Amino acid sequence: MNIAIIGATGFVGSAILNEALNRGHQVTALVRNPGKLSVHHEHLKIVKTDVVDSEQVKDALSGTDAVISAYNSGWSNPNIYDDFIAGSKAIQQGVKESGVKRLIVIGGAGSLEIKPGLQLIDTPDFPEAYKPGASAARDYLNIIREENDLDWTYFSPAPEMSVANPGTRTGKYRTSKDTPVFDEQGRSKLSVEDLAVAVLDELEKPAHIRERFTAAY
Repeated sequence: MNIAIIGATGFVGSAILNEALNRGHQVTALVRNPGKLSVHHEHLKIVKTDVVDSEQVKDALSGTDAVISAYNSGWSNPNIYDDFIAGSKAIQQGVKESGVKRLIVIGGAGSLEIKPGLQLIDTPDFPEAYKPGASAARDYLNIIREENDLDWTYFSPAPEMSVANPGTRTGKYRTSKDTPVFDEQGRSKLSVEDLAVAVLDELEKPAHIRERFTAAY
């Protein structure tokens, strides 16, 4: 496939980029600053794109079969909530206008339900510093759930996946829809490389069209 990846210079996006290239896909990376992308590959095309502009997104998607968005407006951004919502909406609109039907969005874990009616973000121990970004990801999930034209999938990472614990690639994982996948110790962990495996598996063999899913060991 010819896959467009948004956010390819980030922690999650770069892992998805590497997994896609290793599987032999053609990849178009939509990046605001091409200089930040150090990957060079014969199957990689880099297109300078400001993804908050839906017209630029539409134009950059010419010839692609699917889009994976790992867009993040920046955890240190004081306007992270508004920027994330605006950027995510622009990407969604640009994809629709381009005629591409398949969109996979990497969202947040905060909206996963740890028990019926209780989302992780609403628990007492959820870090305050992450709430604006997690709230934006949760609210965007509700927005994209109203999308009926695109074949979208929303992926929520395992709650314990982080830059501090990148892990290694095993190629193994278990999935769930709206609740975290826990191991025997009650942990929900997944390496960023196995996140990429789960996302590319979903792209190649769709199992969650117009659904959210998550994965962990």
